[in-house]
Amino acid sequence: MSSLSLRLSERFRDWFKGLPKAAADALPVKLGASGFSRTPSQPTRVHGFDQSLLWVTVALLAWGLVMVYSASIAMPDNPRFAKYDHNFFLIRHAAFLCVAFVAALIAFQVPMRTWERWAPWLFIVSLVLLIAVLIPGVGKVVYGARRWLPLGVMNFQPSEMAKFSVVIYAADYMVRKMDVKENFWRAVWPMGAAVGMVGVLLLAEPDMGAFMVIAVIAMGILFLGGVNARMFFLIATVLVGAFSMMIAFNDYRRARIFAYLDPWSDSNALAKGYQLTHSLIAIGRGEIFGVGLGGSIEKLSWLPEAHTDFLLAVIGEEFGLVGVVTVICLFFWLIRRIMHIGRQSIALDRLFAGLVAQGVGLWMGFQTFINMGVNLGALPTKGLTLPLMSFGGSAILWNLVALAVVLRVDYENRQLMHGARV
Repeated sequence: MSSLSLRLSERFRDWFKGLPKAAADALPVKLGASGFSRTPSQPTRVHGFDQSLLWVTVALLAWGLVMVYSASIAMPDNPRFAKYDHNFFLIRHAAFLCVAFVAALIAFQVPMRTWERWAPWLFIVSLVLLIAVLIPGVGKVVYGARRWLPLGVMNFQPSEMAKFSVVIYAADYMVRKMDVKENFWRAVWPMGAAVGMVGVLLLAEPDMGAFMVIAVIAMGILFLGGVNARMFFLIATVLVGAFSMMIAFNDYRRARIFAYLDPWSDSNALAKGYQLTHSLIAIGRGEIFGVGLGGSIEKLSWLPEAHTDFLLAVIGEEFGLVGVVTVICLFFWLIRRIMHIGRQSIALDRLFAGLVAQGVGLWMGFQTFINMGVNLGALPTKGLTLPLMSFGGSAILWNLVALAVVLRVDYENRQLMHGARV
């Protein structure tokens, strides 16, 4: 009995003495039915924004930089680009990325309530720039299209800013019209008129591809904002009819459609179907695993715009089916995360922020779909770049600004869920 009493007294003494210092820094966690373990008392780390979205974006930007260099390194061998150095497009694209990164950091610091206040003014600035680019002597003409404002160090493309401004403006507009969203004339018609003004200016450049993206963004945000199905299908029917008429009454666009339907014919293979046929040749050469980085033949002055609109074809030739599927999966993950952030924001009763995030997802998703469809021969040729990857200063700038705003939405969602005020 004396030994049992001694052991009990020692155990009680240990309990009241407290835990050793090493053990005091841990919390007991029960394992199974009887065992206990200890976990560090450090609080769980909560990231300020979606880390997976950030790293997928970085991966696409880095791969895009490599592929722009690969697709453009042989361009100075063409007499048209003889004045350029072999590293010209690599250096410019890297510089664009640096400028865009700084702009994205600044955009991330802007609260969503500030973006909501700026929405109408941002839309007006976009309209002014779209008008300015059409003024002779102000806008720069490239390949017969007047789409750029020369700024010395770079050519600024107002249509890229217009995509972002329409996302912000449409989200703000939908929030303001929430009480009358079932009324066509009060809810839908004013937004349609605003998009129509942008469309007229874009078609005057001409830039039908950008107009298609902007129309889909506006229509998608209206639908996500609660416009009923009948209005949505009415808008969709009007848009499809409008784009069909634009194609039917324009010889150039109509020729592109016929070339898409039969790109290998004698009349199309060396004319309107030239880009498409060489894009398909490039992807066909890549087969499953590709010919290796830098091994593309089509980029050697055969495939026009290999570093911009047809960058995916070069990826397909050098990395094969594996590379193309990897790019598709990265974009799928990117857009999925953006839409998830938007849904989460709406669930937190932050309608403007949620619609902005989902609008960016629609923008990235639709433009990626069009570019990939064109490269793979599933859609008619259309001058739209692959977001985040293709060469182009304005596109990269506004893509990163838009994604920074999405990260800001996610940051404010997390702050709100942890009790902070936003």
